[in-house]
Amino acid sequence: MIPYKTIILSISSMFLMNCNAQKKTNKIKADTDKNQMKPVTNSDQTILYFNEGENRFLKEYQMNVTFKGISEDSRCPKDVNCIWAGVAVAQVEVMGTATRPMTLEIATIDNKARNYSASAVFSGYTISLADVQPYPGAVDGAKALKGKYRIGIIITKGGQDSTMK
Repeated sequence: MIPYKTIILSISSMFLMNCNAQKKTNKIKADTDKNQMKPVTNSDQTILYFNEGENRFLKEYQMNVTFKGISEDSRCPKDVNCIWAGVAVAQVEVMGTATRPMTLEIATIDNKARNYSASAVFSGYTISLADVQPYPGAVDGAKALKGKYRIGIIITKGGQDSTMK
């Protein structure tokens, strides 16, 4: 019979090999994410950046937009290996010139099973979350970032002509 210590040792070594593979994958992913964080401006899309608590009237869209804050930030911290990349959920209050204010919860990912949506429809426009900064660190985590968040949103014409998400 094989002693149980040998079985535990072989399972442990498999976990360690998996951790090293994840480190390499996460480093490549982080490098590509940095390149995607640059503001995009072309004829179709412009990323509009808001600091936490910032309120702006966007004349082009005839709506007032306020970045209320981040209600959830479970993104995997920098320099940590995680099984799931996590998600950040921004609370964005929007109000048209002829509509009541509405708070949209827009996530960094689309996952209907967990009730996350990366975009929402308001008054004939689709509002998508394009960027959430800064990224949580391993030591302090997301709690230390309260009040320091900055998001980038993209507003495009289209979607239902409704004030509902």
